[in-house]
Amino acid sequence: MKKNVALAFILGLMVITGGSIFPISENNNLMKMPEFSEELALKFAAMALNCIEKEYPNKPSHVFNDENDLKVPRDQHPAFYGCFDWHSSVHGHWMLVKVLKIYPEISVRGKIIAALKRNITPEKIKSEVDYFNQKSRKSFERTYGWSWLLKLTEELYTWDDPDGKTMFVTISPLAEKIVSSYLNFLPKQTYPIRTGVHPNTAFGLLFAYDYAKRLKHNELLEMVISRSLNYFGEDVSCPAGWEPGGEDFFSPCLMETLLMTRILKAEEFIKWFEKFFPDIKNSNLLVPAIVSDRTDGKLSHLDGLNLSRVWSFSAILKAIPKGDPLKGILKDALKLHLKTAMENIKSGFYEGEHWLGSFAVYAYSGL
Repeated sequence: MKKNVALAFILGLMVITGGSIFPISENNNLMKMPEFSEELALKFAAMALNCIEKEYPNKPSHVFNDENDLKVPRDQHPAFYGCFDWHSSVHGHWMLVKVLKIYPEISVRGKIIAALKRNITPEKIKSEVDYFNQKSRKSFERTYGWSWLLKLTEELYTWDDPDGKTMFVTISPLAEKIVSSYLNFLPKQTYPIRTGVHPNTAFGLLFAYDYAKRLKHNELLEMVISRSLNYFGEDVSCPAGWEPGGEDFFSPCLMETLLMTRILKAEEFIKWFEKFFPDIKNSNLLVPAIVSDRTDGKLSHLDGLNLSRVWSFSAILKAIPKGDPLKGILKDALKLHLKTAMENIKSGFYEGEHWLGSFAVYAYSGL
């Protein structure tokens, strides 16, 4: 098995030496670390602008309480009705804010600001809060959409821009509702959800941690740290050989590892990581996942998996000691995954394009 994994990884590395969009370096690293250029920023911004006000197709995650709940998406979720589903709309908004923070004078700045201000208004955010307060909404977007809403709020909070400050104040009641939902739910969640898709507990805790740390929300921060240690602190020998799942956009093993880079101190993380990933250098997680059909929304999740693996590789690289031989292996795997994903991210199919840009921008922001 290890020989097959190693062979696949070597073959994957051989493929990227021809026709690469990133130049090959002359040292042991396969490619130079890619940069988030303004050209790329424009492409990603276009993807989000194309969907945050695009109502259909739409996949509501909605429990009908009665006939009054029969509403079109724009009426059900006036702020976040686009991009196929609620959570993708939320992180599409996040991506646009992030692009503006990196390139404040980007040529589409006016379009982005106008689109954000049309959706993030007091009236529309109040409607979103009201939705969460209705009967049968406890599990709505738990915890994937919750996590992205907190990340959007955090991004607005740290944006030194008059419009950003206004939108932060506007969206805060919804963030406060989400925080309350976390505080109510986490004590009741006895076991973590280790799936490679939306309900993944490690991801749900990851952005909640970032929000709580940045905004100094001590109650949420203490809760997230406590539950993370409870769920994952004693884990050993992650079954990486079971990955990837057929519709994963997260690696359960790597997402848990990414969370623990936040939760544990440097020395504690190294000890935990050595027990949790005793043989990562021979893992098939180093080889990009293959997407066979990008017109299939579930199969195209695997493009997102390649990008979210980049998030984790980047965090691990920062956490492991200087001079560790694993650094070179993970850096090459990171660049291979990013290159593979970037060659396919603008596929022309809405199944992937309505959300993958956000995963890519987050990947670049961690490099």
